Amino acid sequence: MRVRWLGWAGVEIEAEGESLVIDLLGRPEGVLEGTSLSAPLPEVVRPRAEGDVVAGLCTHLHRDHADAGALAKALRSGAPVLHPASFGGDAHENLWTLKADGELDASGLRRRAMGLWESTTIGPFTVAAVPAVDALGDPQVSWAVEAGGKRVIHLGDSMFHGYWWRAAHRYGPFDAVLTPINGPTLCFPHCQPPSPYPAALDAEHAAVAARLLGARVAVPIHYDGFRLDGFYSSQPGELGRFLDAASAEAAYAALPLGVGEDVVL
Repeated sequence: MRVRWLGWAGVEIEAEGESLVIDLLGRPEGVLEGTSLSAPLPEVVRPRAEGDVVAGLCTHLHRDHADAGALAKALRSGAPVLHPASFGGDAHENLWTLKADGELDASGLRRRAMGLWESTTIGPFTVAAVPAVDALGDPQVSWAVEAGGKRVIHLGDSMFHGYWWRAAHRYGPFDAVLTPINGPTLCFPHCQPPSPYPAALDAEHAAVAARLLGARVAVPIHYDGFRLDGFYSSQPGELGRFLDAASAEAAYAALPLGVGEDVVL
């Protein structure tokens, strides 16, 4: 199995001549379109197998993790887009998912909503939707992927929660844990009053989560981008703090990748 970081939360996984992508982002600037906001944008690259990818997995339907345009370019004809099932609710509750959801509908891509703990096989990959927790209360899963005897889990931008042990029991230990590390705090108009706690795993939480999941290697993702003072705030230096925290855990190797770089498991 080969794992390639595509920038932000995007990952391409290759096995037995096939590829799938998780949380693909093709146009970071598109996340802010229609607003007056500006922010540092993450660097991203396209999947190597663009146009012939067997599946696109979205941990949740936020625009920076579910880019319909990038998925349409990446997937082969008829390939599915997998994402967590809806919680229901009104437009106010679903405000942060409406754009990506509508773009996926308009794209004509074949969609499959996955229930918690549901699994499926696509090409050489067995994929399972592991429960995760979203800071805005939106549906989110982590994706456990197995192929050729190797296992990885992609944590999207989940917060710290209590499913780590169940995930490790059912699908671990993991050859690689792909974990967010930027730990932003949020202050969005539809989520008031705001919480002071990290809305995704920060460096220290990510280091612990990797240990609880039985990681052999922890690959940091979801950092260096989208800092919006007053709305989506994170401190620079996330990578250094994660490497220090992972070193203190001493249970696995931390492996930062450059954008477009890969590791063979």
